[in-house]
Amino acid sequence: MTTPNSKIVGSAVNRIDGVQKVTGQARYAAEQMSEHKPLVGWIVASDTAVGKIISLETGLAEQSEGVHAVVTYKNAGPMKPFSNPEDEGRFTQSRAVLNEPYIRHFGAPVALVIADTLEQARYAASLVDYTIEGQTPELLTHFEGATEVPDSLDGGFEPDANSGNKPDNNDVKTSVNSTYTTPSQISAAMEPHATVAEFKNGKLEVFTSVQIIAPAVQALAVTLEMDPKDIVVQSPFIGGGFGSKLGLHYDATLACIGARYVERAVKVVLSRRQVFYNTPHRGHSTQQMTLSANSDGALVSIVHRSAMPKAKGYEFAEATGAGARVTYQSQYIESTHRVKDVDLPLIDSTRSPGDAIGSLAFESAIDELAHEAGVDPLTFRLNNLPVVHPMKGTPFTSHNLGECLRQGAQQFKWQHKPQPSNGKVIGHGVASAMRMNIFVESSAQVEIDEQGKVTVCTDMTDIGTGTYTILAQIAADALQTSVNNVTVQLGDSRYPASCGSGGSFGAASTGSAVKRACEALIDSIQSQLPAELSNAKLYVEEGKIKAAKPNAEDSATPFLITDYIPTNTFPISAIGKVSEDDTSDDEQYSCGAHFAEVEVDTYTGEVRLLRQYGMFSAGQILNIKTASSQIKGGMVWGAGYALTEGIHHHEDSASFVNPDFGEYHIAVNRDIAEMSLDFLEEPDYAASPVGAKGIGELGITGAGAAIANAIFDATKVRVRDFPITMDKIISG
Repeated sequence: MTTPNSKIVGSAVNRIDGVQKVTGQARYAAEQMSEHKPLVGWIVASDTAVGKIISLETGLAEQSEGVHAVVTYKNAGPMKPFSNPEDEGRFTQSRAVLNEPYIRHFGAPVALVIADTLEQARYAASLVDYTIEGQTPELLTHFEGATEVPDSLDGGFEPDANSGNKPDNNDVKTSVNSTYTTPSQISAAMEPHATVAEFKNGKLEVFTSVQIIAPAVQALAVTLEMDPKDIVVQSPFIGGGFGSKLGLHYDATLACIGARYVERAVKVVLSRRQVFYNTPHRGHSTQQMTLSANSDGALVSIVHRSAMPKAKGYEFAEATGAGARVTYQSQYIESTHRVKDVDLPLIDSTRSPGDAIGSLAFESAIDELAHEAGVDPLTFRLNNLPVVHPMKGTPFTSHNLGECLRQGAQQFKWQHKPQPSNGKVIGHGVASAMRMNIFVESSAQVEIDEQGKVTVCTDMTDIGTGTYTILAQIAADALQTSVNNVTVQLGDSRYPASCGSGGSFGAASTGSAVKRACEALIDSIQSQLPAELSNAKLYVEEGKIKAAKPNAEDSATPFLITDYIPTNTFPISAIGKVSEDDTSDDEQYSCGAHFAEVEVDTYTGEVRLLRQYGMFSAGQILNIKTASSQIKGGMVWGAGYALTEGIHHHEDSASFVNPDFGEYHIAVNRDIAEMSLDFLEEPDYAASPVGAKGIGELGITGAGAAIANAIFDATKVRVRDFPITMDKIISG
């Protein structure tokens, strides 16, 4: 694999879609089809967690001003039952709703009122009368309640794994046996889930906020029992997804069945409270860990056991033990995952996969063991780094965790604390981050016209992370032109299928497809030149496609491509495709080190973040500006997971106590202080053709644990029940 001659890739190019966004020209899902004046759909939500609808009266609502229809299970039309067929993945199974008189969770749709305006729809929804014969909901309330072994874990991990030999008592000098809990959490994207749909002549056009396009088409085809060729899904701009928009949810299905029923365009936008119930959330976890070290401070045993809820009819289980399997070398490693089917809204990926909450527990427990062993937590981590994968024994394509810790500590000034003020104590914390690199099959088309204008087309999405910009940079580098000369078109199912956004796989996978398409385009042009010019190096300058002659004496004399290729053959295009075969079989991981400095008030228990710092290694950084922004966003999330965020459950009704931003506390500006980061940049062409590895999850994985460890360093209080609130510190 060769290193590209990059000039633009890696630089801090401003977002090419930035002007559209700040001037209101970027149209999000709910703003589409405005010329059609879509009708508005509003959900009538269940006030019972699980049960059967035994009465449903919609007459008053149907007679209300502006109302066109009230869609219920009685008139919604044909749909394949929810989560069928079983052999489909969770993103392509049926997303049926209002297809039966059964309610699966609190807040689920009972009806959809369709009216001219939002106000009319909401008022009419209040006139719908229903009775549900409720049942006692099943929930997971304690560790032993989770007994089911999931078929697999998110990311393709096996639910149970172990390696090595258990140490005998003579090998163990220090050990910790701790139980950590994390609460249910919500993605909380700024843009609520929204869909506008229209049926025309048996064809379905859908604008929706979804991270992965191709499975969305398949899900609608399965749900509505249609031919996928008759469905177009578009999602050109997404106001954040964070896992909750990987697949389609109720807003999309309701808009489609509503449009099918009234034969008009219908828009469904979830309110913030509806987002909590009608889109995925993360389930709460209980993680039991037993860690042991010998007299030399070397890990000899890592045992991580996890218990989490799983939504009924939805096969998803998180790999909370992923970090325990790969971060440190140990004589024995055991990792198990158990789940229980519960009557809750969908449980799915939330911001970061299981690494996020797994690292909260595991990296805190590692800190516990280091303190028990009397070893500095940074030194303890450095002394236990693996050379090869700790469980598999296979090599890494690259592994810079040690340098992230060492150089990060130097930049952060590890344990060089400022003088605390009266009644305040200062603490430092550190945590490691290891995130599996995932490379997913993707394709893209690149086209060039006779003036050298370049267009990139792929159904890849931009969830605010800068996809438009980095794909333009990759194409500009490959075709030796400027970013301003490249137009990127995304989020349309009629474009070549990509991996979509999520799981830190989007940039490297789709970026590699764009690179391959550019290479194929160059090959196509070169093949049409005379033999003596077939190795000429192409570039675009002043609206013309030029090439430098391959012979050394003539290399300074460029020629015009159009002197040899007829203009009527333009535009010329090429498709680029990549798959897992384009990467190494060795272990591929991105890594990082998080550091935090906190101040704790010894009278009130209030925690004030003073600094967050991170050092990260993720191969080739495609855009230093967008990458830094993404990492910082993850670090903010880590602070939220550590200090403020958590959904609380009513156990009797299986509802949420705090399904809004008034009571579900997202970290805000006042909660975050100085934040900085650096990258150890080492392109890894064994991980992807563009040399990049996944970056999105690194910012959150380990960030919360570093804060928790800093609180312990300051107070000597170890809080194992997240989030860490004032009362828990004071009680400690």
